[in-house]
Amino acid sequence: MGRKRMVAMLLAGGEGKRLGVLTKDLAKPAVHFGGKYRIIDFTLSNCTHSGIDTIGVLTQYQPLVLNTYLGIGSPWGLDRRDGGMAILPPYVKQKGGMWYKGTANAIYQNMGFIDRYDPDYVLVISGDHIYTMDYELMLQEHEERGADVTIACIEVSLKEASRFGIMHVDDEGMITAFEEKPKVPTSNLASMGIYIFSWPVLQKYLIRDEANRGSSNDFGKDIIPAMLQDGVRLNSYTFKGYWKDVGTLESLWEANMDLLSEKPVLDLNDKNWRIYSVNPNRPAHYSAATAEIYDSLITEGCIVEGLVHRSVLFYGVQVGVDSEVYESVIMPNVKIGKGARIYKAIIGENAIIEDGVVIGDPNKESVTVIGSDEFVAANQSLQEVE
Repeated sequence: MGRKRMVAMLLAGGEGKRLGVLTKDLAKPAVHFGGKYRIIDFTLSNCTHSGIDTIGVLTQYQPLVLNTYLGIGSPWGLDRRDGGMAILPPYVKQKGGMWYKGTANAIYQNMGFIDRYDPDYVLVISGDHIYTMDYELMLQEHEERGADVTIACIEVSLKEASRFGIMHVDDEGMITAFEEKPKVPTSNLASMGIYIFSWPVLQKYLIRDEANRGSSNDFGKDIIPAMLQDGVRLNSYTFKGYWKDVGTLESLWEANMDLLSEKPVLDLNDKNWRIYSVNPNRPAHYSAATAEIYDSLITEGCIVEGLVHRSVLFYGVQVGVDSEVYESVIMPNVKIGKGARIYKAIIGENAIIEDGVVIGDPNKESVTVIGSDEFVAANQSLQEVE
């Protein structure tokens, strides 16, 4: 194996409980997004555009669909003989095996994979965020500042801050304190879950953390605080672009709605930063004479005979005559019958909505969710089907 300057380790094994029925049988990075993508496409495409050609994808929870989708990495240009993509599930060793106990333990168990490439740096990223970022620029700053660790961060509202790891920095941008999901945050500078470590430094702390029986083996709770305590140089890399943690139903819905304008902040038409994905290879979408479509993304293979307003329709969706869909995310191959009404909802893949069904309430702010493969019978008014 050739030596690599930087190897990426992509954490894709989380259960994603807050996405409810959408992740009942599916890893969060495999959840559909934006009409024709899955969430993990964004991180993988970022790696490709940043010149990173060696990626370990760490899977654990419900990996079947995700592993099948990733294949050998061809859509992202990662089907290579030297490096490329490697899927890294937990495995059995001579002295037994174990599930990944936490984010740090997942990397610890795969130190052998990293050592094969003898890298100077390791990029640790998550497969459940929507953003575009050039990791090479982050690495350049890491080197210029002589940092041991660089953490990408973004300003969020104080209301949201308790969902994230929160950082405090000095006048030079060096991190002075780190709080993992504080109940009462005193800073709004949130970690994006993107870390560049100088590999010898990270290796030392992973081994030490594994030997500590009281550790939860987590980067935010254990590794970063330990480094701060020891005076390791932790640099903050401030990101100014679009970034969304789609770990909740509300944020997933919002991120899809963010795409519905003539000039969205996240530009999926940027020719210089394509988001690569597995193409479903469907025919062009069809709009009948009865169809009305406003401010929406309609993907190939859709058949629209009703009204669609500010919504995202993935491939193969059918909307029947006299049906109306408002501010909703309709995932692949959903069939909506005649005369149905759908308000501010996320409808899971392959669900069937019978004629006349009403889903959601136009007078409520909450998102209504229907799980994948659900059958919603006529004359039902639903808030959630599990």
